[in-house]
Amino acid sequence: MLIPFTSPYDLRGTLCGGQAFRWRDEGGGRFCGVILGNVVRMRRVDDGIEFVSAPDDETSLAPLVRDYLRVDDDMDEIYAALSEDEHLADAVKHHQGLRVLRQEPWECLIGFICSANNNIPRITANVEDMATNYGKVLPDPDSQERVRSAFPSPRELVDAGEQALRDLKLGFRAPNVIGAAERALHGDAPDLYALREADFDDALAALITLRGIADKVANCVMLFSLDKPQAFPVDVWIVKAMRDWYPEAPVPPALNSNGNKTAPTEKHKREMREWAQERFGEHAGYANQYMFHHKRWLDQAAE
Repeated sequence: MLIPFTSPYDLRGTLCGGQAFRWRDEGGGRFCGVILGNVVRMRRVDDGIEFVSAPDDETSLAPLVRDYLRVDDDMDEIYAALSEDEHLADAVKHHQGLRVLRQEPWECLIGFICSANNNIPRITANVEDMATNYGKVLPDPDSQERVRSAFPSPRELVDAGEQALRDLKLGFRAPNVIGAAERALHGDAPDLYALREADFDDALAALITLRGIADKVANCVMLFSLDKPQAFPVDVWIVKAMRDWYPEAPVPPALNSNGNKTAPTEKHKREMREWAQERFGEHAGYANQYMFHHKRWLDQAAE
């Protein structure tokens, strides 16, 4: 099935760059992941993105895949806005086609609860292990072999229990995941789909009531699944970029008076996020992603 469009789209950077954790690069420009209980294989072709899916047929799933990939974002407008900033203009030039995804909110929430003091490979392993052990088994769209699983529901995670998640090496994140699942199961958690319609401040206030969620994780969930384009997660790469590129930003010094490394506090992260939202407005989320990818790329190229 073809999702037709002509604008740039960097599948690898978008799917495997830290926004989502279920995508596998299979080589040859093909990527395999799970979207709303379907195994999906896709690749970029000249006139759009081609995909196959199972168990749902491609015709019924196509609008959801298009929505997930945010194919219809006005990238010309976004690029014009970002390119007014000299650093982001360079980022746009080097990472043309990078998009922000619109993921299923529950999986996105749990994935980013697992991101605390973690890295992308380990988060990916945590999320995939939960799905493999406790989610519904799904057929492969090419071979019909049962090779992937849907992400587990709140009920399936609660039934698994905290110790089972600790056994999957979630560590201190396990009680946070179980806490979110218990609240969702008992109707005491924020309605994630309703938060898509809420304003930014109300959505933020609702998310940080969940155990293990502070400003950075909440902004990840809002940006990657809750239609909050002004969300701006502050992680280590964003801190590095802001230190190097924006001396006027409220970034704490890299070293304290004793010459020891300093880590930004939650207050610092909130102040940096608010500064970026003031500077980049409704495109702060895209500014964040291009800043994140470009800073990583520059530092890796310098090694």
